[in-house]
Amino acid sequence: MRKTYITAIAIAVATVIWLASGQFGAGPDESTQLTIDERNERAAAAVEDRAPSRVRARVTTAVQQTAYARVRGRTENKRTVDVRAETVGRVVDRPVELGDPVTTGDVLCRLSMDDRGARLAEAQAAVRQAYIEYRGSQRLQAEGLQSETAIATARARLAASSARLKSTELDIARTRVRAPFDGVVEVTHVEVGDYVQPGAGCVTLVDLDPMLLVGQLMEKDIARIRVGEQAFGELATGERLTGSIGFIGQQADPATRTYRVEVEVPNPDYALRSGITTDLMIAAETAPAHHVSPALFGLDDAGAVGVRTLDADNRVEFNRVTILRDDAEGVWITGLPDVATLITVGHEFVVPGERVDVDFEPTRAPPGAGDDLRAFATTVRPDGATAADPEPLPGMPGRQEDAATSPGSGSQVEPGGESPAAVAPATAPGLGGDAPAGTRPVHAS
Repeated sequence: MRKTYITAIAIAVATVIWLASGQFGAGPDESTQLTIDERNERAAAAVEDRAPSRVRARVTTAVQQTAYARVRGRTENKRTVDVRAETVGRVVDRPVELGDPVTTGDVLCRLSMDDRGARLAEAQAAVRQAYIEYRGSQRLQAEGLQSETAIATARARLAASSARLKSTELDIARTRVRAPFDGVVEVTHVEVGDYVQPGAGCVTLVDLDPMLLVGQLMEKDIARIRVGEQAFGELATGERLTGSIGFIGQQADPATRTYRVEVEVPNPDYALRSGITTDLMIAAETAPAHHVSPALFGLDDAGAVGVRTLDADNRVEFNRVTILRDDAEGVWITGLPDVATLITVGHEFVVPGERVDVDFEPTRAPPGAGDDLRAFATTVRPDGATAADPEPLPGMPGRQEDAATSPGSGSQVEPGGESPAAVAPATAPGLGGDAPAGTRPVHAS
């Protein structure tokens, strides 16, 4: 046998013996024999025995915030009607042109009278004759010289002649095609000299007041929207509008599973046009919320999103949260107490129940909540200009009950006259010590 074969066999045998030695020499692994509760107890004991972790935290106070459903939509006029002729005749006048505003009852097209005047005179004469005959029959009946049959015949002739007169008058009235509502002439269908039949179009009339902002709401937002609530829109032209919800669909679109929503915007001067792309913001939910950075989010054992906070004994707690809305500086969340101590640095290295040493950050005012909505808080004046809403929306800066200083300034004066610098972070209420007299937590971003 070759020497190389012998060497290979020897190496293989040695390898097998070495692997087998591990199976026979290893003792029982104590950790694999512990229950889950015993492992948790050992982990908790290890946490208690080690030195407390040091984290950084800040006191944050809830602020009323409004979540807005964002919808991509368009402007749409309330109604469009083809105003049609109801009788035959030649068009002798069309007093309106494209783009002309009209009011209810204005003449849009006038048809020729032809022989309608003669037929009107004939019908009027027939009515007078039938009336005289009927009155004569009544006098003869009073003298006993007329039968009931003759009276009924005279009454029928009077009714028939009156009906012919009314029909002729109605036909004459129909020679004036009138506007059924206030609006703007969008299309003209006939010219002077055209001969029209019943049903022929005269003009197309559009109703532009109020103008509708139309969009499609998703299923998750439909339950939070109510008719009459305020909504905002920004047109592709840059115009910003304010209106109220006038309609929410009851049936979903079979293709998109979305629901039609209409926002009514006053448009008395017809300055807004139909069909312009619009970004809609519809108030969906108002709740007290805290402003945090998304970097503070974590997951619990069940995979739920939350943040880590501290209790009165400086022990770590995990609070599940729900995102209300987001902005350029962070997110607004619900699910925390009105006043909470939020861990901002070191939250990745601590677990719920662990006691920690805390360094408190200076408190500061929350960011300009709702600044992105202030631009939408405009109303359309009758002259077509826009003006800022005198009363800021809930959750927007500028309200009397909000901070005494403008949001985003980095400081805030308390009603009692103290500034954030007067609050001792290390001894804030509920954080392991008593607050100095005359101080209290302030809003923090």
